[in-house]
Amino acid sequence: MQHDIVIIGGGAGGLELAARLGRRFGPREGRRRVLLIDRSIFHLWKPSLHEVAAGSLDSHQEGLSYPVLARRNHFRFAFGDLTGLDPEAKTISLAEIRDGDGQVLVAPRTLSYRTLVLATGSGSNLFDTPGAAEHAHLLEDVADAEGFNRRLTSAFLAAAYSDERTLNIAIVGAGATGVELSTELIEGHDELSAGLTPDQRFDLNVTIVEAAPRILGGLPERVSDKAARALEAKGVRLLTDAQVQAVHPDRLDTSRGPVPADLIVWAAGVKADDRNRAFGLKTGRLNQFVVDDRLRTSAPDIYALGDCAEAPGPDGRPVPARAQAAAQQAAYLAKALSDPARDPGPYVYRDKGSLVSLGDDKGVGSLMGGLGGPDFLIEGLLAKWAYMALHLDHHRAIIGVRRTALLALSRLLHRRVSGRLKLH
Repeated sequence: MQHDIVIIGGGAGGLELAARLGRRFGPREGRRRVLLIDRSIFHLWKPSLHEVAAGSLDSHQEGLSYPVLARRNHFRFAFGDLTGLDPEAKTISLAEIRDGDGQVLVAPRTLSYRTLVLATGSGSNLFDTPGAAEHAHLLEDVADAEGFNRRLTSAFLAAAYSDERTLNIAIVGAGATGVELSTELIEGHDELSAGLTPDQRFDLNVTIVEAAPRILGGLPERVSDKAARALEAKGVRLLTDAQVQAVHPDRLDTSRGPVPADLIVWAAGVKADDRNRAFGLKTGRLNQFVVDDRLRTSAPDIYALGDCAEAPGPDGRPVPARAQAAAQQAAYLAKALSDPARDPGPYVYRDKGSLVSLGDDKGVGSLMGGLGGPDFLIEGLLAKWAYMALHLDHHRAIIGVRRTALLALSRLLHRRVSGRLKLH
């Protein structure tokens, strides 16, 4: 059986594209024409992974089931991991599926397509740093975030009953993930400490190590400066202009000296999967699929969007790997693929600004009036609300306004009742 439109990857871009196409085609045609494939059974907005890692977000409460989303948005879903692609035969290969005991549930499969959209995302770039793969935690998917949270919970418990009463956490990379994770860790520790006896309280030392001269290098300098002052006020140590030379179980070796660490998180750099180079498509320096201004790859009828795509930006540089770019590309491809006879024109990335969460009631960021136009700084509670609105807008695109409102209310009430930190 040949599938009409196959989308590989159910991240922000892939899922929004499947939902948009399914609703455009309608219940019968959408389920017949659109197939979404992902290696997870439920969806979580990737910018929320740092909250799962810190324990302030329950992935099972926040996650959305792909089969349920498929039913509501009129597309089909299949569980699988892309292992091969034959652009000439127009077929894809999916890996076998095993259960928790290693038993094979589904044998390897080969599917054919008329149009293929690659939305497989990206991961961290370890820059071949010795020891990074062995000793640093990554935050690339829900399993990574939950794994780190289990280690964090154990480390909290050990520190509360140790003689030193100190826990050191090092975060490599001062992008949005590293910065936001540091604030979640600090606030989670503060809430935990309030409920401990005096002889159980321990100090939490969080250090962010950044190779660049300042944190949040992709944002305007004044946003970076505001965020740096807010982090330092919370007690986060910022070590900039520091290249990580090696990662050990108990420390980082950097160009500015050693950094002690009981836990290490690697949140630096972006790099797509190495397997992308074996699929017969043109790829760039970071293993991303090179696409033109209509998001077409080097093979006919194959498109790519989101972090796995190297798309030309308006300034001559590739479009940045951001959730807003993936959402814009999904909206563009939904128009292009739903009516191939109508040319939507070239895709143009429009930077709407950037926002960073700095805790419960704080945020900082810049909003742009238009591409290349004036931008203005927002901070505090207004920036925090705007940051939350980005998350809710993604949910609105896939579950609608009413369900998004109910989900937001449920999350608020759950936090009011059970607290912000999950320690189980």
